[in-house]
Amino acid sequence: MTIKIGDKLPEGTLAEFIDTATEGCALGPNKFQVGELTKGKKIAIFGLPGAYTPTCSAQHVPGYVANADALKAKGVDEIWCISVNDAFVMGAWGRDQKATGIVRMMADGNADFSKALGLSADFSKHGMGTRSQRYSMLVEDGVVTQLNVEAGGGFEVSNAETLLKQLG
Repeated sequence: MTIKIGDKLPEGTLAEFIDTATEGCALGPNKFQVGELTKGKKIAIFGLPGAYTPTCSAQHVPGYVANADALKAKGVDEIWCISVNDAFVMGAWGRDQKATGIVRMMADGNADFSKALGLSADFSKHGMGTRSQRYSMLVEDGVVTQLNVEAGGGFEVSNAETLLKQLG
């Protein structure tokens, strides 16, 4: 079943490549519990099929990087990009996209979280296995308050501009 507005995010673990070690976060891949990270925060989350893929690299991530200040001005505490890739790839892609410190590049390596959301997709015919659908959502204290899922390969409703309009 697909998550919907009003639902609490499922429990899950996402990984993030940390470039600079800090107290509690070692250099390299670190695993985080979604429930703990979302507690008391407003988070803009967008999911996409894969790092370094055309629409994801040319439009989806750059749109959130460019609109980060506007999203934060509307009360968003963090912006997450979730993709079914490993934390090493997500870290490298984040550096390539100049997203470091702006968008948290969260790896869902086995698609477990995407499946729990009901937002996984079978890209086997493209040689890519199970991936994430393209979507955006606003999550407040772990509860989905906005949800925009793209229809069949489109890129019309999951962009940063749509989420900004929904924030009012």
